[in-house]
Amino acid sequence: MFDLSALAAALAVHGRVARVVIASVEGSSPREVGASMLVWDHGQSGTIGGGALEFEAAAKAREWLAGFPLTPTLSPGGERGYVAPRVERIALGPSLGQCCGGAVVLWTEVFEAVPEAVAGVVARGADEMPLAVSRVLAAARGQGVRPAPGLIAGWLVEPVAEADRQVWVWGAGHVGRALVSVLAPLPGIAVTWVDVAAERFPDLVPEGVTVVPASDPALVADHAPVGAEHLVLTFSHALDLELCHRLLLRGFRSCGLIGSATKWGRFRSRLRAVGHEAGSISRIRCPIGDPSLGKHPQAIAVGVVAEMLRASALAVGEKRA
Repeated sequence: MFDLSALAAALAVHGRVARVVIASVEGSSPREVGASMLVWDHGQSGTIGGGALEFEAAAKAREWLAGFPLTPTLSPGGERGYVAPRVERIALGPSLGQCCGGAVVLWTEVFEAVPEAVAGVVARGADEMPLAVSRVLAAARGQGVRPAPGLIAGWLVEPVAEADRQVWVWGAGHVGRALVSVLAPLPGIAVTWVDVAAERFPDLVPEGVTVVPASDPALVADHAPVGAEHLVLTFSHALDLELCHRLLLRGFRSCGLIGSATKWGRFRSRLRAVGHEAGSISRIRCPIGDPSLGKHPQAIAVGVVAEMLRASALAVGEKRA
């Protein structure tokens, strides 16, 4: 998927950026179609995987960037300054000596501005737009159909990256910070981070994370999206309990609470005492994560996020079945 916000952020710092995308795959490949990375003079972000594949692709992208400015042209859609993409098929074994037995097509393009999206889809190509691509865009506009990323009649078509999971982290202590550092880079996840005061948060917050300082976080819980996933791990057991109470009243996609089995036993009793049914209370997971990984904040974060990703993968598998 095309992360327009990441491109915009890179352009704001570097002015001109190359973007390398896996446009198609034959056989085995280290990453899937649509995987991409941004490359600039002395750095890059994102990954197309494969070690040697990524190293060579980044080097070629930097060589191309160093050769700019090239003679600008008009794109088929009338975009000024457009330079046609470079499209290269690479057999991973023969060309790079990788164990993968397949081949990939890399689409490399240089940007000086964020491209326009049509109904949440970015379509790029060097020639006049094919009818097949026009139909894809028409379906996106008229029916909200988001296409899978890939090549269509020589054009690269990609849906714009959008967060389909809202994760709310309650608490900016050691575990909260570790959790946000693991969650923030993951695609498709928007993180909202809540604590009682601005000074509770680190000076540097990961890009894309929404920080909410609130003297009474329980009031914020009353307005959280009902489809959000919550991780409750504040400095106060009393606040944790109040958040669980408010979130049960509000509704949620999932809710996890950090703590021991003893803590959860007490919380269950107190939540029942304020009127919550046992079936509703059981929707809250406690303890969260994988205790076998240990109690280091980063280890807890890895276990919790792995649990979340596993649950999501199982849900997707059930829908497909």
